Formats: sequence, C-alpha cells, structure tokens
Amino acid sequence: MVDLEYDKCMLCGGCVAVCPADCITVYEAWLDLDNNKCTNCSACVKVCPVGAMSIPEAKA
Repeated sequence: MVDLEYDKCMLCGGCVAVCPADCITVYEAWLDLDNNKCTNCSACVKVCPVGAMSIPEAKA
C-alpha cells in the first residue's frame, strides 16, 4: 500500500511510467492510485522527485 500526499504531488507522471502493476493513473488535475492492485514494489516512491509517495512501515 502506498501513501500519497496529494498536496505535494506535481502530477509529473513519473510514477505511472515505472509502476509494474499499472495501478497509478494521472489525470489533468489529480492522480488516482489503486492500492488494491499495488504490489509494494516501491518503484513509484523511488522515482518521485518531491517525495509525495511513501510505503508505511508495517506495525508489529
């Protein structure tokens, strides 16, 4: 599951390009993230230039 800080997102589309699960879509004014399809690969987190995406730590 990816957490997205919508106020930080620049809608650059970099995350869409690297997502192997095809669970991110960028529209004209927002980004849609389908966490049901997400595989937690963290590719989107690594490519985000503004740190808008993160994967929360698992709670023990």
